[in-house]
Amino acid sequence: MGALSHIRVLDLSRVLAGPWCAQNLADLGAQVIKVERPGAGDDTRHWGPPFAKDPNGQDTTESAYYISINRNKKSITLDISTSEGQAIVRDLVKTSDVVIENYKVGQLAKYGLDYQSLCAIKPNLIYCSITGFGQTGPYQHRPGYDFILQGMGGFMSITGEADHLPGGGPQKAGVAIVDLFTGMYASSAILAAVIHRDRTGEGQYIDMALLDTQVAMLANISSNYLCSGISPHRWGNAHPNVVPYQTFQTSDSWIIVAVGNDSQFRNFVKVGNREALADDVRFATNPARIEHRAALIPLLAEMVKEKTKAQWISLLETAGVPCGPINNLQEVFENEQVISRGIEMRVPHPTAGTMKLVASPMRLSKTPVEVRMPPPLLGQHTDEVLRDLGMSEEQISELHQKGIV
Repeated sequence: MGALSHIRVLDLSRVLAGPWCAQNLADLGAQVIKVERPGAGDDTRHWGPPFAKDPNGQDTTESAYYISINRNKKSITLDISTSEGQAIVRDLVKTSDVVIENYKVGQLAKYGLDYQSLCAIKPNLIYCSITGFGQTGPYQHRPGYDFILQGMGGFMSITGEADHLPGGGPQKAGVAIVDLFTGMYASSAILAAVIHRDRTGEGQYIDMALLDTQVAMLANISSNYLCSGISPHRWGNAHPNVVPYQTFQTSDSWIIVAVGNDSQFRNFVKVGNREALADDVRFATNPARIEHRAALIPLLAEMVKEKTKAQWISLLETAGVPCGPINNLQEVFENEQVISRGIEMRVPHPTAGTMKLVASPMRLSKTPVEVRMPPPLLGQHTDEVLRDLGMSEEQISELHQKGIV
């Protein structure tokens, strides 16, 4: 039994932040019912290729994007713009602990599915809204997109190569970090609200905003600015306070070298047959290396190009110099540590046969995470859920005929 096996979640969200939050809760054992639009479903169902392959190597209708964030959920299709659809949501709320939604501010109020309306039905309900800018403030009605929030929230001002170097300029992250971080923060907030409810009997409203999250997750960078009043700039893959602490191109690929002290620097250049650099007063100490960074880095770059990635990793690990490869995804999933940890997993699926998923990184000794269900087909569990509400086959058939489910 998962740690949250006593919790039922009604997931009215779509795309990434909300579904990521709901999947975290589902992985921990929560029963999650995902509500999708009839005929279309979550937008990410169509965000492909790539799509999962069936046993014959043909595309299924399940996009790789969708399946990455929707396992362990039941899918029902429901038109919540209709009075019948709204009534079904209210019936589901009566037996749910948590509602997650990411509609525009105020949009669900016109359907009677906002927090105030639903907590009148379920007083101890935990209701989490996820929007771009939150429920208050001058931007509350603006749509929120991860890419835009990475720019507005400061992340792109510190990410990318330095402006004066080739390729310099702002750069977004390679994955939608604002959505993902917001989903993680929302998961934590919901768990805190569950604990509070279990102690006091009180439900509550959770207001999650992508912009708030983006600013908060800058952590020490935001703190540096608040303490100094100086806006940091982009360093690319270099470090503002430690040299050399960056990427280098080898003869066949790239590596990361993270020299943390002067002894490690000496070992680094000794391995590269440039030990004289450690005796040069310009480079002997970290403050000196920072001051003379522009002179040192080209010398190190030339040195690193003389060996392959594998040679450097082996030599530096032996010498006690922190380092690592920059792996592509094939190398990631072929890595012996990744294999040992079981990060790639395979689960049975109704159309794909066997589906590859990335395992949850949460490892609990008493209530381990498990994949109970693969990402659901669109509306796969609609009839099952409606039967659980006490509906007859005739009632369910009528709802299908009307296009409500």
